[in-house]
Amino acid sequence: MVRQSFEAPSVCNGVAPDPSRTGQLVRLVREFTFEAAHHLPNVPSGHKCGRLHGHSFRVDVICEGDADPETGWLIDFADIKRAVEPLIDQLDHHYLNEIEGLSNPTAERIAMWIWKRLAPTLPVLSQINVAETCTGRCEYRG
Repeated sequence: MVRQSFEAPSVCNGVAPDPSRTGQLVRLVREFTFEAAHHLPNVPSGHKCGRLHGHSFRVDVICEGDADPETGWLIDFADIKRAVEPLIDQLDHHYLNEIEGLSNPTAERIAMWIWKRLAPTLPVLSQINVAETCTGRCEYRG
């Protein structure tokens, strides 16, 4: 059986390709973890999250862009780690409600807090994910 060659369409999902792109779009994900306690002050009376409790948080820092044709990478994973670790140090084994900007430390607010502090130093930042449990997370795209 002779297979026919496949030609990629010139338009994908109704969007024409950008001729200036190198075609090397990559998405890097670097995972971090921290342990912390919090309570959510704005939930209804009697809600379990209104009581002091803790989580093993997982944070995904996602960077996106074109891989450099020379180096073959978008950004060094070590540069991501260097930018994120001071923030994780502020959160790890702390009471989140006492951290400036996190008086109501929902997963959404934690993701926004991290984004605000990382975006100036990681221009290729595209998303922050914050998971409080193994079944629930917030995905924030700035």
